[in-house]
Amino acid sequence: MRIVGIVQARMGSTRLPGKVLRDLGGRSVLSWVVRAAREAAALDDLVVATTIEPADDAVAAECRALGVACHRGPVDDVLTRFVQAVAGRRADAVMRFTADCPLLDPAVIREAALVYRAVPGLDYLSTSLVRTLPRGLDVEIVGRTALERADREAAAFHRTHVTSYVYEHPGDARLLGLTYRPAADDLRVTLDTEHDWELISRVVGEFGDRYVPVKALVSWLRARPEVCGLNAHVRQKALQDA
Repeated sequence: MRIVGIVQARMGSTRLPGKVLRDLGGRSVLSWVVRAAREAAALDDLVVATTIEPADDAVAAECRALGVACHRGPVDDVLTRFVQAVAGRRADAVMRFTADCPLLDPAVIREAALVYRAVPGLDYLSTSLVRTLPRGLDVEIVGRTALERADREAAAFHRTHVTSYVYEHPGDARLLGLTYRPAADDLRVTLDTEHDWELISRVVGEFGDRYVPVKALVSWLRARPEVCGLNAHVRQKALQDA
């Protein structure tokens, strides 16, 4: 069971342009995501999927600096970009990452891959089918066959979100959700606004240039309500709006 990690990254964020290449503790946000994926030691290959826009030349340059493969494809049709990125690669499944989640825990990545490989016939696995992790730490894996079916059938916002068609139109697909206790889904450590940046910067200022295990991160945030409050008002865009 070969799992290829694909990181979607582009400079053209509507709420926080250029966020994926912001300097966070001495390395780019994208570099944090790539490092977490690599430290999990659970993937057979890793690719960054960016766009053909000139602004994303900078993303491609960062990929070269990080020594990670880069594929460039459509701007808004991210599903096609993923299918193109995996074409020609030996892959039974894809683990999807977004480049605005610098605090990913390699242990969660590794656990998701282990479970996916251990359960025959899975088409989709995610920590967000029933969300218990802070937003920004979720992991999802989609089987190649299910991904290609979505590419043939999906329309509208499902093409932006890559996997949403798979779990909203499962058909005969087998889905599995991973949950963690105690639940911490009220916390937010993804990077979409300046308020998110303030919180993530506080975390990195405390822990330095290293990943933080989920339990340690949640405990630290719970003990500091003033830090959690920095982005508590930020609302994630609905699938239809992103």
